[in-house]
Amino acid sequence: MNEAASTRDTVIEMRHVSTRFGDHVVHTDISLEVRRAEVFALIGGSGSGKSTLLREMILLQRPDAGSVRVLGVDLADLDRDAAQSLRERWGVLFQHGGLFGSLTVLENVGLPLREHTGLDDALIDDIARWKIEMTGLAPEVGAQYPSELSGGMLKRASLARALALDPELLFLDEPTAGLDPISAGGFDQLVPKLRDLFGLTIVMVTHDLDLLWQVADRVAVLGEGVVQGVGTMAELSRMKNPSIRPYFEGARGRAAQQPAPVAPEATSEESPSKPR
Repeated sequence: MNEAASTRDTVIEMRHVSTRFGDHVVHTDISLEVRRAEVFALIGGSGSGKSTLLREMILLQRPDAGSVRVLGVDLADLDRDAAQSLRERWGVLFQHGGLFGSLTVLENVGLPLREHTGLDDALIDDIARWKIEMTGLAPEVGAQYPSELSGGMLKRASLARALALDPELLFLDEPTAGLDPISAGGFDQLVPKLRDLFGLTIVMVTHDLDLLWQVADRVAVLGEGVVQGVGTMAELSRMKNPSIRPYFEGARGRAAQQPAPVAPEATSEESPSKPR
């Protein structure tokens, strides 16, 4: 692949990124690339800087050194308008959902469209209903408030809002954290379907070994302030690095490497709908 083609296929590029909080060093000289239409995962122990790296990708924090380019744009010194235009090209599913408790699910999903487009209210509601169905929720969920939803439903509603503006890039922060096995398994199926349907590039932070094995195209392991390894889960499983081995050893690590069982036919609430 020539350099020009490689540049077109690189959606996120981090070069020599270093981050510290006071005397605490989080990252040292980290370089990573995320390719177009792949599911890229960041993993690492507590304090390894996964969430910090994600925050630097979505303009919530700046590194102390190095460069970050997203969708071909250097994030350094963007003015307010340019930063807002770039944010509209990605969606974010935050770990705890981030929905407004005073708004219904339909209103939450439609909010980005009301803020950033000139569409009329009826069309916004139609689009929001489609996004809600797309993430596998029943249409009537749109009338409910976040406090009335189960954990799995709340994650899907938050995902619907992240998809509201038809982003090119989707960030998922611990998408299956706190979910029961059935709800988490539903996300294992939903993420690649959305990627394939919309050609999304997806970056996720996760501890979910099943999600990593079944969904991630490549995984970056962070530890001791640096990237310990990057590759498919199969490639990482053959590495002898002591920072990587714990993901493949022990009962949980071995179980996650087994082929996933064929899931039973899902209910309308759990099965993502295709656009009509």
